[in-house]
Amino acid sequence: MTRAVVLGASGQIGRVAVGALARDGWEVTALSRSGGRDAGWPEEVRAVTCDREDDAALSAAVGDGCDVLVDMVAFGEGHARQLVSLAGRVGSAVVISSMSVYEDDKGRNFDTQAEPDGFPEYPVPVTEEQRTVPPGDTSYITRKTALERELLAAGDRLPVTLLRAGAVHGPYCRTPRELYFVKRNLDGRRRRVLAYGGASRFHPASVHNIAELIRLAAPRPGTRVLNAVDEEAPTVAEIGAAIDAVMGVETEDVLLDGPPAGGVGDTPWSVPVPVVCDMTAARRELGYRPVVEYAETLPETVAFIEERLAGRDWREAYPKMSANYGDLFDYAAEDAWLATRRA
Repeated sequence: MTRAVVLGASGQIGRVAVGALARDGWEVTALSRSGGRDAGWPEEVRAVTCDREDDAALSAAVGDGCDVLVDMVAFGEGHARQLVSLAGRVGSAVVISSMSVYEDDKGRNFDTQAEPDGFPEYPVPVTEEQRTVPPGDTSYITRKTALERELLAAGDRLPVTLLRAGAVHGPYCRTPRELYFVKRNLDGRRRRVLAYGGASRFHPASVHNIAELIRLAAPRPGTRVLNAVDEEAPTVAEIGAAIDAVMGVETEDVLLDGPPAGGVGDTPWSVPVPVVCDMTAARRELGYRPVVEYAETLPETVAFIEERLAGRDWREAYPKMSANYGDLFDYAAEDAWLATRRA
């Protein structure tokens, strides 16, 4: 038996990863600010309260050492240096990054998307060799790039597998894109407007597939960067239809050829060009094969969202969704647009 320490164990990826490692024979210490346990974890998992910002607490949790440290919540150079400082007691690390660190050959990225002609046009699919944004501390993606650069530079002291996750989905997500279709169906909206002809593709990543990548990387120390997405990247129209099937409803799609009309037709997946990643490197480096497909995971995702929404305003249930995407459910504007279109 070998020892694994998991930072951010109570999050959506951490919950599944802890279970996957424990069932694979690892002695797992699960660290989170709450110190809570997931009902699906084996009894042998040790849950410990630990704020990753507290260097002393993290050092104490690692103790005499561990074979692998898995970090779900690392951002920026500071967290990278914190991990590297443990190199003498940690055999290797597996750290969650994001596919949002990529930029296209014109320097466009997700930070520039609000600018005119600012949305990146990536090759399809994007490989790990694609250039990334300059590191910094000004945004989510510049901090993720700074984290990556610092860890890769110290790879001789602490071997690290960086997993660039796509649009993560599964229970316990604080920003579930599936909320868009689930709430509309619960509200009885049987017509929906989809921009870009409903053909937008923004690569999803199941917590189960990411956990499988973590499980495979843990016993294989090395310094590498790997994409972490599902096998398929369905279109936004296909995602809506799959959620409809889970919820047992029928919905008519009204397709816009171009961008959203004053917000009408916008969804959390709506992008003007495909954002699709390549998984060849993970198959080659780790022998990875996906354990689930997107549609297979939807029943548990939909059920979790429905339970969380019950009796609550969606902004209260998912405040980060409101902050990130604004008013996703402006039905009055949508009805006005539909009425104008019919006229």
